[in-house]
Amino acid sequence: MSPRTPTTIRPADVAATFDPARLTLARQLAGLRKSDLATLVGKSPTAVTGWESGAKRPSPATVAQLALSLSVEPGFFAIRQDDVAALSATPHFRSLRSTTQLARDQAFAYGQLAVDIAASLEKHVEFPDPDVPSFPVSVDDRAGDSPEQAARLVRERWGIEDGPVGHLVRLLENHGVLVVFSPDQAASVDAYSFDSHIRPVVILNPIKHDYYRQRFDVAHELGHLIMHADAEPGGRIVEDQAHRFAAELLMPAAQIRDMLPSTMGGSVWRNLARLKEQWGVSIQALLYRARWLGRLSDVSYRNAMTTISTRGWRRHEPGLVVAIEQPSLLARAVELLAGEGIADEQLIAQCRVPADLFRIVTSRVPSGDRHSTASNSSEAEPPNIGVVSLFERRRPSV
Repeated sequence: MSPRTPTTIRPADVAATFDPARLTLARQLAGLRKSDLATLVGKSPTAVTGWESGAKRPSPATVAQLALSLSVEPGFFAIRQDDVAALSATPHFRSLRSTTQLARDQAFAYGQLAVDIAASLEKHVEFPDPDVPSFPVSVDDRAGDSPEQAARLVRERWGIEDGPVGHLVRLLENHGVLVVFSPDQAASVDAYSFDSHIRPVVILNPIKHDYYRQRFDVAHELGHLIMHADAEPGGRIVEDQAHRFAAELLMPAAQIRDMLPSTMGGSVWRNLARLKEQWGVSIQALLYRARWLGRLSDVSYRNAMTTISTRGWRRHEPGLVVAIEQPSLLARAVELLAGEGIADEQLIAQCRVPADLFRIVTSRVPSGDRHSTASNSSEAEPPNIGVVSLFERRRPSV
């Protein structure tokens, strides 16, 4: 399938309405530096900087060359109602030290593209209004229970009854959060989130096929959206606070404390396995929760984690639920419009985005699952890859 989407917009028309931010978005989606793009189009890095800053406007011929080099249609660069880049906050990535700036830029650009597509579909389909409470938590608040308070606020505000949380992705979508999978090529970047001011966004890792870990990821990112609108992303304290939020949301202390083990003897592993299925969280999360709540000593916790490692459960715990939670907000919108006679191609042309990326953003399942269901090899850890193009295109010569 071609990643390009046929449109009738001429480069000359686009040159007149050229949006510099759209060029930056396309370059970052392609995983390119300005110097890489300059090489591709045979211009200087200074010229690319001028186009992206708005100081200069590319000619129609250059617009065509930029589109060809970045595997988008010229219409991608045309100005739109909203500049999603300007309306988006800095994303919260998990491991900044292991994620290059280029990879982060690419991931953020993909998230902005998802917002762009959602905004375009909303012209036809009404989505839930964003309803994510704000509960700012200072990074200096290390000893307080603010993250736990934030989690309890969400349970109360969203009407979550006592006990385990149900379909968490569906819960976020029902409160206006956009949840999508990232492309398989970008799987080296773990789940991340940001507030676009159009609607909050959570991007899921496409190859982490673990129902229990995925739910904790979603809860963790929800914690960032609620607590860290103004916090510098990526810090250890910020990440710890998001973990504590997720733990309290999925395993409220008042409800689960007495169920957690205080020793690791007897039938404790069978009990942990039952709790895992009941609460929809991993055994490791339950053990961490037991230690955090003072049920389990540090020594017992370390011994338990040693057993986890010995059994090979660090990445592949046994569990009954094999299907991950699937987002459906955008997929359902596309289906509804198809029922009204509006085909994918028309929506893609309206969005002016590459067809492949449109289908990844609007899919219920990761792209790898759509292309191949014959193997579970994708359950392996994210590959050790850097930035790759999300398009089928030639690489710059270096």
